[in-house]
Amino acid sequence: MSLLIFEDALVSQLTPITSARAACCITVGSYRLIDLLHELDTELVAWLRPYLRGLYALDLPGLKQVDDESLPAERGPHLVLNARVTPSIENLQTIKRLLAAPSEQAGESPGIVWSGDQVAAIVHPNWSWEAIRAAVDTGIESLLLSAHALPRLDFPLQLMSYPHEVIAANMRIIGDNLEHRLACGEYRQLQDGVFAAEGAKLGQFVLTETDSGPIVIDQHASVGPYTLLRGPIYIGPRTRILEHAAIKDAVSLGHTTKIGGEVEASVIEPYSNKQHHGFLGHSYLGSWINLGAGTCNSDLKNTYGTVNMDYPFGKSATGMQFLGCVMGDYSKTAINTGIFTGKVIGVCSMMYGFVTSNVPSFVNYARLFGQMTTLPPEVMIATQQRMFSRRKVEQRPCDMQLLHDMYRSTQNERDRFGDALAF
Repeated sequence: MSLLIFEDALVSQLTPITSARAACCITVGSYRLIDLLHELDTELVAWLRPYLRGLYALDLPGLKQVDDESLPAERGPHLVLNARVTPSIENLQTIKRLLAAPSEQAGESPGIVWSGDQVAAIVHPNWSWEAIRAAVDTGIESLLLSAHALPRLDFPLQLMSYPHEVIAANMRIIGDNLEHRLACGEYRQLQDGVFAAEGAKLGQFVLTETDSGPIVIDQHASVGPYTLLRGPIYIGPRTRILEHAAIKDAVSLGHTTKIGGEVEASVIEPYSNKQHHGFLGHSYLGSWINLGAGTCNSDLKNTYGTVNMDYPFGKSATGMQFLGCVMGDYSKTAINTGIFTGKVIGVCSMMYGFVTSNVPSFVNYARLFGQMTTLPPEVMIATQQRMFSRRKVEQRPCDMQLLHDMYRSTQNERDRFGDALAF
């Protein structure tokens, strides 16, 4: 039995979150979709954007790529699943039920699961791997269109379509996700509602509040003294919470992060640093980000109204009163940077002063000083090498190529700023 995870055309609406990662590798409530799918007894195959395939062939060796010649030509996947499915335990249970559906040979017809007007999953699509490989260069959209006539299956599957929905989903599902993690993992209870894995350390005089959800500290993570932890919180492996920090209300921290100051209702992906004082709230940070000392973001308008996001494809009414920023991988802020409410910051950009507008990818942004210039990928490759060496991570050709690929794919972001950018 096999499961095909696919990225459709709407994955572009999740940029900058998906600029450097597959949609199935977005962290929400401590889990990525791919983490939950690995709990299933099924072969996993991914149909990703071309520039990500080589990277994930190395980073996720247990995930086959769609062009893998070892996949039997005459057979096909049992289930086709949208990579934008929210990694919730509720969705995991639905996926298990879909995988348990009898095959067509047993008298069960193919069917399609919709999430609104978007394809969430297809059961028994009758696509052979040979036919799928033949469509790799042209894209999956033609195959999806051919499946639209299949009978509708009444199964609930939630998708993430916009960056702010990742932040909203994290707050909504983190409690259930942590309960699942505790049920499946090996954790010892340090005190009421506080659980630690092997090698995790809790400093002296740490105040914990678990009325709203558990606090889970994973392997070899550490929490410094005089810290406030208010659940639900997930602290990933080898993460360091510095002294006097305040981490609260639905925070999910990836592995090998370093966190200080005040963090509320946010997702921080692996290898990012926010180690100094400053506020981060209702936000999403990608990987390899560094926030300079005193960096703060706003997550509430002065009018106390709901936040409207301004995306490249148009404005989106979020219905969220609290909403901070979305920051793509490899971006950095200088000391005392202030980020206004609901701003979207691309990958590989450097920010100085006040961030009063969205920030395109690969730019030096200092609009307060009347400056915004393009940041060449060669600069980011050198920066990447220095960051990787600090964490004892090997810089591979595919990591450098990713920066070149992202630079080309985000050129339209810089084009929109026209004369404001000095090339």
